[in-house]
Amino acid sequence: MASASSLILVTGGAGFIGSHTVDRLVADGHRVVVVDDLRTGKRANLAQHGALSFAAGSPVELVVADVSHGLFAPLAAVTAAHGPIARAIHLAAQVSVVHSLANPLVDVAVNYVGTVQVLEYARAAGVKKVAFASSAAVYGDTPVVPVVEDAPCRPLSPYGVDKLASELMLGAYAATHGVAATPLRFFNVYGPRQDPSSPYSGVISIFADRARAGKPLTIFGDGQQTRDFVYVGDVARAVVAAAMADGGDGTAMNIGTGRETTVRQLAEIVVGLAGTGVAISHAPARAGEIVRSLAAVERVRATLGWQAEVALADGLARTLG
Repeated sequence: MASASSLILVTGGAGFIGSHTVDRLVADGHRVVVVDDLRTGKRANLAQHGALSFAAGSPVELVVADVSHGLFAPLAAVTAAHGPIARAIHLAAQVSVVHSLANPLVDVAVNYVGTVQVLEYARAAGVKKVAFASSAAVYGDTPVVPVVEDAPCRPLSPYGVDKLASELMLGAYAATHGVAATPLRFFNVYGPRQDPSSPYSGVISIFADRARAGKPLTIFGDGQQTRDFVYVGDVARAVVAAAMADGGDGTAMNIGTGRETTVRQLAEIVVGLAGTGVAISHAPARAGEIVRSLAAVERVRATLGWQAEVALADGLARTLG
């Protein structure tokens, strides 16, 4: 277990999930090095931590760099001045399935090569643990729900393929080099700081933004498709728990609530919370959309003692602000 003064690396730490993870680490007393290229991450997501420099007294130091180009040079000055990285949380990614379909080579470079760069740094620098943000996209459209981690993985996009390949590389580094590693398969994460204007945003951030503005919500299909929506604060707790736990052989764990919600139910809750009385309309279903998605969460509960705590209505209320 890491001490409270340990130096923790968070790649993608200026992003949506990353910044909440940084908040959690700082609250636990850690110093955090964030590596982020700021293409989708924002300095504003970390503004609560001050000047983002250890020299200025902040618990967070921001290093602007592309993880897929390597970590040795970007981290050299920080580690020379403040000591080695104890543990690494790898969240930096290209997160759009649609983008990965149109630009598979970019997805490979960012998502797969980026993971290998983190693992190479961890191997060479003696990092004690790597926690990795994988995705439920590794499963594809599995017919059995809730989906367990040992279910067949048949990803339908380069994004899902690269996440699965990254998981396999984590396992290989654990077996060959002794780099302890844990991949976490996120389901539908939502919460504050998720940018509704981004093409990568989930349905909740889009619904919330439109409801606040008094604009109608559009559901693709009949709205009976289901998702496992998990609040970002709960996800941050899971990520930190995985990073701080000793050991890990690359075995994946689902991060979800274990509860299924239809998109129609979601829309109705959002409209009710927004209080704007906007309409809910339907558009033709999108080709290839997964009909049901639900996480089996027994493994993470048994391994890390973690479970989601924030109910959907409460999390949506925090998201709408």
